[in-house]
This record gives sequence, structure tokens and C-alpha cells, in this order.
Amino acid sequence: MPSHDDPLLQPYQLKHLRLKNRIMSTSHEPAYSEDGMPKQRYRLYHTEKAKGGIALTMTAGSAVVSRESPPAFGNLHAYNDEIVPWLRELTDDCHEHGAAVMIQLTHLGRRTSWNKADWLPVISASPIREPAHRAFPKEAEDWDIERIIMDYASAAQRMQAAGLDGIEFEAYGHLMDGFWSPATNKREDEYGGSLDNRLRFTWSVIDAVRKAVGPDFIVGIRMVADEDWEQGLSKQEGMEIARRIAASGKFDFLNIIRGHIDTDAALNEVIPIQGMRSSPHLDFAGDVREATKFPVFHAARIADVATARHAVAEGKLDMVGMTRAHIADPHIVRKIIAGEEHRIRPCVGATYCLDRIYEGGEALCIHNAATGREISMPHVISKASQSKSVVVVGAGPAGLEVARVAAEAGHRVEILEAADKAGGQVMLASKNPRRKEMIGIVDWRLAELERLGVPLQYNIWAEANDIISLDPDIVVIATGGLPQNPPLSAGDDLVTLSWDILAGSVKPGENVLLYDDNGGHQGMSAAEVIAQGGSKLELVSPERFFAPEMGGMNHVPYMRVFQQQGVRVTINTRLLSVKRLGNQLIAILGSDYAPDYREERTVDQVVVEHGTLPIDDLYRELKPLSRNGGAVDYDRLVNGGAIFPVRSEGQFDLLRIGDAVHARNIHAAIYDGLRYATRF
Repeated sequence: MPSHDDPLLQPYQLKHLRLKNRIMSTSHEPAYSEDGMPKQRYRLYHTEKAKGGIALTMTAGSAVVSRESPPAFGNLHAYNDEIVPWLRELTDDCHEHGAAVMIQLTHLGRRTSWNKADWLPVISASPIREPAHRAFPKEAEDWDIERIIMDYASAAQRMQAAGLDGIEFEAYGHLMDGFWSPATNKREDEYGGSLDNRLRFTWSVIDAVRKAVGPDFIVGIRMVADEDWEQGLSKQEGMEIARRIAASGKFDFLNIIRGHIDTDAALNEVIPIQGMRSSPHLDFAGDVREATKFPVFHAARIADVATARHAVAEGKLDMVGMTRAHIADPHIVRKIIAGEEHRIRPCVGATYCLDRIYEGGEALCIHNAATGREISMPHVISKASQSKSVVVVGAGPAGLEVARVAAEAGHRVEILEAADKAGGQVMLASKNPRRKEMIGIVDWRLAELERLGVPLQYNIWAEANDIISLDPDIVVIATGGLPQNPPLSAGDDLVTLSWDILAGSVKPGENVLLYDDNGGHQGMSAAEVIAQGGSKLELVSPERFFAPEMGGMNHVPYMRVFQQQGVRVTINTRLLSVKRLGNQLIAILGSDYAPDYREERTVDQVVVEHGTLPIDDLYRELKPLSRNGGAVDYDRLVNGGAIFPVRSEGQFDLLRIGDAVHARNIHAAIYDGLRYATRF
């Protein structure tokens, strides 16, 4: 059991509010809203963290206070009275489990697009374009500023009426700090020039909000205290702003950010991903706390409990944000209290969650398929009414997950794996040194399976008789897939697979063309390994968007390497064929757009990535022996009921999942494992 003096488990008094421990989830927008409202999906996502023991969950990243600040990624509509009952329901549910709830309010300023929602003008302190969202904003006029100040006040009143424990303003990359930063404020009126002038809008907003909600309601600010940018807000000025806010008596906490977010590359430094330094801004946040002697919150890749504990124990933070960590496992605090810290599902830094949000999807964890699906998927597995015998063939992410969940449900599970170790394609992904944290997806499941007593046999190429001899009730084929070539008119035998490069079984040539007809991590990761090895590389893709299966957050480190190593990137181009010329290869390139277009490249090696084909021999052998013939009732899978139709007199139900069905990704494999195993 954990020590009672664990720094993370100590309560924290913020004004009148007693937070039961030091762990929080900072504001972020999972894009689960419906019509700008935090309805059931949004509520259950936050309630799960409350059930898991978190002290404070902050909603919305951010809720917009004005109609002409159109949502860029599913933001809540704080300007609409209809939000109050929805937020009250969310808050009441979280309070029931002892968690406090706050919300982040903002005007997005230039960090949005004009062609969304009501097509109203985008405004900012000055008409300076934000590259990430591409709008050319107009300079905020006096009547804009007056209106927005009042919008903040009325939005704050709505949040108070909803029973929230507090609010914070968002002041990094949005309108409020757009006035602070020399990079975005070129005004020559009373809102520009001196620091006093650049802070004028902020003081007007907090004064209007305090007038609306009174002196007792908690109001903080998530603020940039150093834009880490030659043309932006300096550390010196940022610290001065923090000191002034702390001394004003008008705010209750600082939530500290370092960096700027107007490009993908800059955002990547504010919110680091795998392969980057852990908690890079923690010491800086501690410096702000030391300088201000004021409550300080902070989050930036604090993914593990040890780092969080250190942050509080050393006095760097009052509340430590473990936001992506809670997307991976919303029950972190409960496990700490239970002495099961080792059982926390790790955040592996894949940042599939944020990539999906920024690409117009919704937040999903690469290896917790229940997050965001709390309506239908459990985080804690209930016992099945009847224990069945389940044989799983394949120990990649799909096989490991289906085995783990089935065992948690009380089924008798065993796993057969052809290789000498578990992990499947995750092991391959982790061969790229920058992505080695991916191995946590496998290691966590192996530890859970060991705890559950699930036997895992390696080096077994299972055949039908091996399965039948085990007398299973359910057989799960999770054998994954094998890489395939793209369609070529000639030269199939001359190309090298991206898998062989990643696995290290084939050495990169001196002059390489890599053809990526998949658009995800597989080809990009092989390209990174080739480039880092010193080869001359051209990366060719038929897509009009580069690597479309991967979002901007993960794009950054690849592109950094490509530009540092001089990689040539060619899009809108297909590899048609490959032929040999002496010791070299000639790659013939064509185009979907101009049928007569042809180009040739003379290289030492052509590497290709075109997804996988399922390894389904065993599945096809078992189909006629099974009760269901491999069939699944998809309506019942989604809506409830028995998922295996009875089609013959077989002795077992047969299922295939993950890439044994067709080429997808790690999250799809994990989701298959979870949703099927909960229905056995």
C-alpha cells in the first residue's frame, strides 16, 4: 500500500475549494461535443476520471465565449445559455465521486477559420496570419473589444450557474495573449506598445468577470510565460505578467505554458510527443511558482507518476497535470491509492489522441479503446455470466488485448504465438529508436496477462488440429498481416519492403527511393531510419497530402529529420514499375493527373510500403469446423445481443480480429480486442 505521506495524495486548499489530491487533468478539447454542448459522451469521459480518483478535471480546451470565435476543433459554446444544464449534469456527476470541475474560457482570436459555423470575421490584436489555421484576421476594433469583454463576463456567469468550481482564461495562442505578444500585437492605440497597454484587454476582462461572478468564484489563467521565440513574448516579460497577475488579487491560480503554438513544429515543443524529452517545461513552471509565490498548475508530458510526485515534492507545482496520461488510464489515482501503481496503463506518447483532434476527428487513445467510448465500452471489466474456454492465436496488440479482457471477464484463456516474442507490428514500430516507447503497449499487457495467469506459448505455428485438441468454446484468430507490394506492372522481385528496413534484416542502400502508398507511420518510420543512416533518400507518395494517415503532431519529428538529412519529398506521383540496370535499379514514376507523365529515377534500392494482407490460412481452415462459420452479427456487436450466429453443428465460435481481417492500425486492433472480448 502507498504511504499516507505520498505528496501526490495530499489535499490542496485553493481558496475555499479543497482538492483531495494533487493530480488533475488540464483543459483540452476531445471533440466529443454535440452541437457545441457537452452531452452524454463528453460527460461520461470526465466522470470516468472522477471515478478514477482525480482531484480536478478541467473541461474544454477551450469553450468559446463569442459567436464569432467559431470552434476550430469541437469547442464548447460557452456563449449559449443551453450549455448550463449540460455542464451542471457533468459537474454533479463528477462531484458525486469527489472530483472538482473547472472549465477553460477563451476567444480563439486568430486560431480558427472564417469558413466555419456562422462565417463571421476572424479577429486578432493585429492582422497577422496564424499558419496553423490559415486565416488572415482583421484587427479587433473598439466595438469588438467592448463586446468580447462582456461576452467573457456572461460566459463566466453561465459557468457559475452550472455549478462549476471555477474557470480559467486561455492565454496562449488565442486572443488574450495575442495582445501580450510583440509577435502578434503591432497596434498603435492604447492596446499596443508598452506592457501596460498590451495587458489592458486582460485587466478589462477580469474586472468584468469579477463584477459578474463576484470575488469568491475561482478564476485562474492558463498563460504563456515565455513564448520561447525571438519575435514573441520573452521570458522576462512573461514572468513580469505572471507576477502582476499573481499580485493583482483578481486571479486565484496560474496554469503555466512555455512556447508558442502557431505552427505544428512550435506546438510540438509545447506538447511533446514520444521520442522527445519528458516534462520539458516543469522546471520553468517551478521558476514561475518561486517568483510569484502563487498557486501554479502545469502539464506538458508529465506521463508517469514518479515525475508527477517529484514535481509536487520539490515544490515546483501545486497541482500536476497528467492529461494524456488520463486518456490512457483514467484510474491513475485509484491505482496509486490501492498500491497498484505498476498496473497503470502507460501513456506511450504516441499522441494519436491529439493528432485525431487536430485532423478533425475525436480524441482516441492508441491503446485504451474505452476512452471516449464510455457509453458502450468499460474501463473496468465485469465478470461474464458464464466462463468459457478461449484460445487466441497471435500475440500482437489485438491478440494480447482480447486475451486480457477475456481473462478479466473470468474466461479461461490461452495464447499461441508463432514468433519467439509477443508484440507483432508494435515490436516493428519500436525498432525506430525514436518510437521505442511503443513497447509499453506490449509490456503492460504482458504484465496484466501474467497477473491474470494466462499462459502464452511461443514458437507455435498453430494448425487446426492444435486448436481442436484444446476443446475451445471460442477461437480468436489474431495472426495479423504480412506486408505486400503496391501494384506494379513490373519489378515485384526487385523492391525491398519497409518492414525489412525497420527490422534491420536489409541494410539501406546508398541512394534510395521509398514509395509510400499507405500514408501512415510504417513508411515514414522506414524513411526516418534510412535517412538517419546517411543514405540519400527520395520519398515518393501518390497522395496530394503528405502522410494523410498521420496527424500534424507526429508529422513534425519526421519532417525535421527529412530536412536535416536532405530527404527529397515528392507527392502526387505513383511508382509504376522497377527494372534493373547493371547494379542499379530504375524506378519509373507516373501520375494520376497527367496520364502521359513519366519520370525515371536511377537508385540503388527501391523500398515500398503498401499495408498488409491478412495471415488467414488458419482462419479459413477452421471456418467449416466452427458453429458460426466465422460470421459476426454486426448489428448486435454495436447494439447488444449474441454476436455469433449459429450456422452449423460446429463445436466452437470463430472470430478474427485486427490486421488478420485487413490492414488497419494499432487502435483498431485494440478496439477489436476490447469490444469482442466483452461480448463473449
